[in-house]
Amino acid sequence: MPSTKLSSDEENNEVIKPKWEQLWWSDMNEPKEWIDRLICGDALQVLRKMPSEFVDAVLTDPPYFYDKLDNEWKLERVERRLPSQRVVKHLPPGMKFDPEQGRQFYRWFLRVAQELLRVLKPGGFFFCFSSPRLYHRLAAAVEDAGFWIRDCFIWLYVQSQPKAMGLHHFIDRLPLSDEAKQRLKERLNHWKTPQVKSCYEPILVAQKPYEGTFLENMLKHQVGLFNMQVRVGDNMYPANVLLVDGINEVMDKYFLVPKPTVQEKGEFNDHPSVKPIALCEHLIRLATVEGAIILDPFVGSGTTAIAAQNTGRHFIGIDINPDYIAIAQRRLREWRPNLFEQVGISQ
Repeated sequence: MPSTKLSSDEENNEVIKPKWEQLWWSDMNEPKEWIDRLICGDALQVLRKMPSEFVDAVLTDPPYFYDKLDNEWKLERVERRLPSQRVVKHLPPGMKFDPEQGRQFYRWFLRVAQELLRVLKPGGFFFCFSSPRLYHRLAAAVEDAGFWIRDCFIWLYVQSQPKAMGLHHFIDRLPLSDEAKQRLKERLNHWKTPQVKSCYEPILVAQKPYEGTFLENMLKHQVGLFNMQVRVGDNMYPANVLLVDGINEVMDKYFLVPKPTVQEKGEFNDHPSVKPIALCEHLIRLATVEGAIILDPFVGSGTTAIAAQNTGRHFIGIDINPDYIAIAQRRLREWRPNLFEQVGISQ
């Protein structure tokens, strides 16, 4: 896969540094220094430095460390590969799934969730994109950290290609005659690895316990409730199923959230898991008021930051990969050029 680093001498593609003074995140002591910043660093280390009860909501899509790790998950190996290796949420076709991967993910994300609980205001919501294969580990870690599990939103979409793998390649390796191999291929022609066409993604909806009653918490912290005036599709009441164009003509008008186009992502953006800006905007509007601070500890190519700015909120974006920070920086500049001079980049 090509590098995400952007050449400084490529015409109109240079990474322009913001006019704000560069700050090391470890030196960011004042709360205002965190606001509207892209921070390059390890999420756990950065979160531990962040003020308590500081952000209004968390919206993120964490790494799940499936890619190329096979069945030998070792935390130190994961951490060593993080700065340079991509991480995605789906195993390559035919790869063995080891339950230990889920257990290790749980132990790692429990620590992340504990820090997110601390930095969230009481009653604040945590929206987390997940994977059908590890949602149970994610939800358990978040709940064990102290959150309330409120719901599971389902984002339905159309996946163009099934991920199942046929058996011909494996049959060719058997110590059989060509004739026997051919007979076996014909016999098992329609049998493939157990990976059906992927058509949905779960979104965990969790909440930090509120102070007092719902009303008391809302009046004090301005979080803890959903804004049901945030209508979707054909002026429909918010629901926990989100659809993309092309699945069902009748249902689409209720909750239409199209997948991100190349234009929306940027041709330069090769992040493997870009979410629709409209979807993130909806979640932000649903759970926060204007002026709120939205945290994404795994900001990737910056979709949460763009959605926050588009809805009149502030953002804090963290990512360990400097290439992704560069992409997020460029997307912010191209999406809303007049905002870019206000965006700080910290390392």
